[in-house]
Amino acid sequence: RPFWGWLNAVFNKVDYERIQAVGPDRAASEWLLRCGALVRYQGYQKWQQDYNGLPTGPLGKYKIEAINATDSCIMYRGFDYLDGLEHVTEIKLQKCIYIQDECLQRLSETKNLQKSLLQLKIISCGNVTDKGIIALHKLTNLEYLYLSDLPGIREKETTVHILQQALPNLELELDLE
Repeated sequence: RPFWGWLNAVFNKVDYERIQAVGPDRAASEWLLRCGALVRYQGYQKWQQDYNGLPTGPLGKYKIEAINATDSCIMYRGFDYLDGLEHVTEIKLQKCIYIQDECLQRLSETKNLQKSLLQLKIISCGNVTDKGIIALHKLTNLEYLYLSDLPGIREKETTVHILQQALPNLELELDLE
């Protein structure tokens, strides 16, 4: 177990020179695929899942529109890769063992995501608590939030009320015990 944690930390280390060299979308694609997530580009229906099959072409041609991090090892340490992404409208975090409150806080403080992110699903992420969900209130354009199987959510009514006060246009779907 400690070996895998160490390896996942290596996969999540941010390479700022790489971001400069290939642009934020390509660098983030590499990070996400390395960690086992999927990405979908603007104007494409197919999910990109093969690191070695990443599309080539002019820098900046492929813009990440959606991220599906199901069963991936993404963690806080890699979230700097999200800073330059300007076109992400959907993120799904499902069964992400390294996602915790600080990750959601970081997500909601990412300026570009505050503008672009419309849909967020958080499912079966055992380290997420009410604090992390409440932190999402900075995602002012968020239209849809789905929360399911989050045992760390203890104050469901309070958390929902705070979010709905901050984001009155948010459609909130809950599947919490």
